[in-house]
Amino acid sequence: MNRSLLRLAVGAAAASLVLTACRGDDGGSSAAGPGITDEPCPGGNADNGCIYLGAISDLTRGPFAPLAVPITDAQKAFWERVNADGGVGGYDINLEEYIADAEYNPELHNREYQEMRNDILALAQTLGSSQTLAIIEDMRSDDVLGVPASWNSAWNFDDQILESGANYCFEAMNGVDWAVAERGVSETVLAVGYPGDYGGDAAAGVEAAAEANGLEFSQVETPPGQDNQAGAIQQILAQQPDLVFISTGPAEMATIVGGSAAQGFTGTFVGSSPTWNPALLQSAAAPALEALYFQAGPWGPFGTETDGHAAMRDALGDVTPNDGYTAGWAWSYPLLAALEAAAELDGGITRENLLAAAADLEEVDYEGMLPNEAGNYAGDPSEVAFRQSVISGVDTSAPTGVAIVQEFQAGPTATDYDFSSPCFSLN
Repeated sequence: MNRSLLRLAVGAAAASLVLTACRGDDGGSSAAGPGITDEPCPGGNADNGCIYLGAISDLTRGPFAPLAVPITDAQKAFWERVNADGGVGGYDINLEEYIADAEYNPELHNREYQEMRNDILALAQTLGSSQTLAIIEDMRSDDVLGVPASWNSAWNFDDQILESGANYCFEAMNGVDWAVAERGVSETVLAVGYPGDYGGDAAAGVEAAAEANGLEFSQVETPPGQDNQAGAIQQILAQQPDLVFISTGPAEMATIVGGSAAQGFTGTFVGSSPTWNPALLQSAAAPALEALYFQAGPWGPFGTETDGHAAMRDALGDVTPNDGYTAGWAWSYPLLAALEAAAELDGGITRENLLAAAADLEEVDYEGMLPNEAGNYAGDPSEVAFRQSVISGVDTSAPTGVAIVQEFQAGPTATDYDFSSPCFSLN
């Protein structure tokens, strides 16, 4: 369903609701559906009701746990800051009660959603593309809006999902275009990544940029696990590409870069956003990473000087810097904007109004972490999808070990790309 039809359908549904989410001046009203109570949040503002958000993440055993734990902590800190400022529409926001670990497993992801689906207003985090796909139909039937901890290009076409930053596909295009301009890449590029959605979406962007730049393109799929990367390393050594664009977890990326360099490979590596973890600078791969690795990213890393980055650092306090924090904080701004807009609609904050408000957003105040126009969800994705990325290089003096070498920019491939459908289909 396109966004215009969604707004009509949601408007009609909202008009027929008998219950209202509006809290009167006396602070009393009936609750407006799942995830909303008139009672205060535990430890919250006594005069506010409570909105419960859910998070389904990868907190222990999955490949992205080193990023997902700080993602979740940053999101909790974000909403604590909102509550300290008075909440939204007469409600505080609780992201403590419903946090689940799905271990980057679609089946577990679905199971955890079933546990919380009747108790939350929206998902402040749903980590992983295939994982989110496992619950998307239930989210539709529940009118639940979700913030993805992923950048798949399919999310730009899904009104149930409130994405932020350039998708994996545009990010890969920008990484290749940058490498052509700045690293002397002129002949061959190899995309190495996980099978399926994440690796596939990035590889589609690499292929598009290869065609636009007259490069020979090839692709290698590699499974999760540090011990499973010998095949990818062998292909890199056999093909000797000018550029390897890599879309794995951090541990796999370091194994591939370090293993290839140890056997004489000197080409350039550019990684998708989730490939970096500052702990890698303490690994045996650190010298290879410093020499060969760059990261394409949706926004500046932890130490970047914007109001949003500063607010994040202040809210988190004394933590070990990690760009999981940066992502979790940045991802939360559009949901805040949608909640604020929903509070102004007839009926106040409900699941249905939140969906309608999100579909109508034309800009979001990211406090400088992204341009405001990156939060435009009201138009056709081919026109409004955000196409700009930053490129960072390894910098051991930076808080998270990487620093920007190219500010926000959409390269020629992303600028000219016909984005009439997702780069990689999730179905």
